Amino acid sequence: MNNKVAVRSCREYNIEEIYRHIRDIYDYCGGPELKNKKVLLKPNILIDCDPSRCVSTHPAVVEAMINFLHDRGASVYVGDSPGIHFRGFKSEKSGIYQVCEKTGATWVDFMKNHTDMPFGKGKIRIASVVREVDLIISLPKLKTHQLTYFTGAIKNTLGLVPGFAKTRQHALYPDRDVFSAFLVDLTEAVCPSFYLMDGISGMEGEGPGQGTPVKTEVLIGSANPLAVDIIASTIAGYDPMIIPTNSIALERGTWLKDVSDTEYDGPVLESIIKKDFKKVAYTHNGNVVVRFIMHRLKSIRFLQPRPVFLHEKCTGCNECIRICSQNALAMDPVKKNWVVLTDKKCIRCYCCSEICQSNAVTVRRDFPGYRFLSGAYRKVKRLF
Repeated sequence: MNNKVAVRSCREYNIEEIYRHIRDIYDYCGGPELKNKKVLLKPNILIDCDPSRCVSTHPAVVEAMINFLHDRGASVYVGDSPGIHFRGFKSEKSGIYQVCEKTGATWVDFMKNHTDMPFGKGKIRIASVVREVDLIISLPKLKTHQLTYFTGAIKNTLGLVPGFAKTRQHALYPDRDVFSAFLVDLTEAVCPSFYLMDGISGMEGEGPGQGTPVKTEVLIGSANPLAVDIIASTIAGYDPMIIPTNSIALERGTWLKDVSDTEYDGPVLESIIKKDFKKVAYTHNGNVVVRFIMHRLKSIRFLQPRPVFLHEKCTGCNECIRICSQNALAMDPVKKNWVVLTDKKCIRCYCCSEICQSNAVTVRRDFPGYRFLSGAYRKVKRLF
């Protein structure tokens, strides 16, 4: 597996500058031959909204990549499946559909034509265009993620699974580690040929849908998804091995045998790490005894972070209810715009938080006595 990964500093969404960086990254990393090839571009479109929110791959990055592919002699198809996806979807609010019309690329509705692909001991539904093209190029967005801590090249492959078939995977793989292993399996099975991450502006905080835009000022590319995610999560200030997709993929050795195996080209990595980047909370530091105690506490269900609904912000769109694979959500029959969570059904996939466009769902530990226990934990930690 090609282990080259390139990073280029890029402060603005200037199409000409992005094009130059793409050409440089692609050639350095040994991207595949493109002449006379059918290429599917797979951006990250979690929800269709204004690009300033940094929820999706920026349309300027999509346009620059389409121009690059056309100049190299490729035919280009573009598509993704957001969390709530019905037939006829066109990513217009993000500007990506308009880019397709402007450049002559073909927009593909993943819901119109899909097929089943052998997967593990069974099969999984994917967009049929995957079988019709010669190459897939993935365009992930640099963002945090409530479930997997960080979403990048490996997780972006999930969008090839159309519509609510994605939600079903959360039911089949109901916790962080098994879901992350599934994402690695899927990326190995579909095997995109190249990855270019839009990190010019990223998302920190409560990603992937309700976080805060942040300037990260990088484009990251490789034919190796694990190399992209290791470098990207490092730039975001994470220990890359905390990210479960990274640690699971590295343990398998499919893409890399060791973190140091990447052949890096770009600015001195330390100089572009965002030390004040707001990460999704995780516990990995401190004395081994404290870490063990916290691990055991995290296995107690009522101590786990859960979706909390901010009813005053709810618009009653019901999209969180539609996307819940466990039927754990319902609208209160009396109170207007009041979503009720049946906690025993919730598997903590946080899809409701991802999909909410009103910032009416947050994820936090929320139970009587939490403040007391967290304060006690901080005091115990200081003893070690």
